[in-house]
Amino acid sequence: MSDLVVIVYPTEQKAEEVRTLLFGLQKEYLIKLGDAVIATKSPDGQIKLHQVVNTTAAGAISGSFWGLLVGVLFLNPLLGAAIGAASGAIGGALTDVGVNDQFMKDLSESIQPGSAALFVLIESMTSDKVLAAIKDYGGVVLKTSLDETKEQALRNALTSHAAAEAPAPVPPAGA
Repeated sequence: MSDLVVIVYPTEQKAEEVRTLLFGLQKEYLIKLGDAVIATKSPDGQIKLHQVVNTTAAGAISGSFWGLLVGVLFLNPLLGAAIGAASGAIGGALTDVGVNDQFMKDLSESIQPGSAALFVLIESMTSDKVLAAIKDYGGVVLKTSLDETKEQALRNALTSHAAAEAPAPVPPAGA
């Protein structure tokens, strides 16, 4: 069973850095991702999802290939490619893999404009190594489906970065 983790970062760039880091950790077999999407909120309140795979484009490409192949069989490859691309694009647009888009948009309503929420669907991970890798990026946990122990470990790792970045208190002048 997969776990969902949503972490809010102050900028889209910071969220993208973490997503790129997670993809690198996936290549090292430390984490297996089902999905990784960044949601941003514009100043006028519009939510935009930055997904890794554009299912509409992928559907159009595969549909045009299959349409071209069928078109060659029926001696009209251009018409077959056009129909295949259109049907593939429609199928791709209707396909929702990973985290539900409407859920991400609804949850992203609560973030501040200019900030970004990183939605990560985790199939499996080596928790201690992944937490050690992402702790320096900070962030605020918005939602998780992790058990309480793992969620607290995640929160502690992210807040340890915030505490390390906080300026040291200045002693009083008379001390």
